[in-house]
Amino acid sequence: MKHLIKKIPILRSIARIVYFTFIAPLKSFPGSENYWKQRYKSGGNSGAGSYHKLAEFKAQVLNSFVIDKQISSIIEYGCGDGNQLRLSEYPSYIGLDVSPEAISQCKNIFSNDETKTFKLMDEYANELAELTLSLDVISHLVEDNVFFTYMEQLFDSSSKFVIIYSSNTEKQSSFQAAHVKHRQFSRWIENIKQEWNLIKHIPNKYPYTGEDQASSLVDFYIYEKS
Repeated sequence: MKHLIKKIPILRSIARIVYFTFIAPLKSFPGSENYWKQRYKSGGNSGAGSYHKLAEFKAQVLNSFVIDKQISSIIEYGCGDGNQLRLSEYPSYIGLDVSPEAISQCKNIFSNDETKTFKLMDEYANELAELTLSLDVISHLVEDNVFFTYMEQLFDSSSKFVIIYSSNTEKQSSFQAAHVKHRQFSRWIENIKQEWNLIKHIPNKYPYTGEDQASSLVDFYIYEKS
């Protein structure tokens, strides 16, 4: 039944309205960190953005940037299940996540790759990199204090560049999951990290059409330290 609903647009729209009107309000949200811990522990993955053509688009942009700027070290905040990373070509990489299950998966996938290291967020030991990444993460930082702490660490641990792949708006949808909160993060950067300049905005190759599995609300934003 679920597969049938996903294939038929009108059924998918009706199901979404029913879920967010009658079912979602009855569920309690455990908080951003616990949500992702529970999601990975129960067999969930990083989401549609880390798979198929959306993942391929992200990899093309990131791999080209790493080569063009001759980046030697990378830290990613929110490495997830590692599927996106399969498409990446990085010389030295540290992946951080709040989920022990996600970190375990990544370690298993890349067990023979000495260029990659994976840690829990609270195991971060002040490492620095030329490039730090935030891919499909910011809109999942529902709590303000979590967002502020995350952004500080994202920028403070980079010596040259920060790449953010996210929506950049305060506009929320009526039919939006509890683990989603869109943020105009660029305003925070302009106010708090004034030494960082936006050098490029890359619109998504697959702008949102209403089909969550094949289109996206997020774009690339590339910042350089002055």
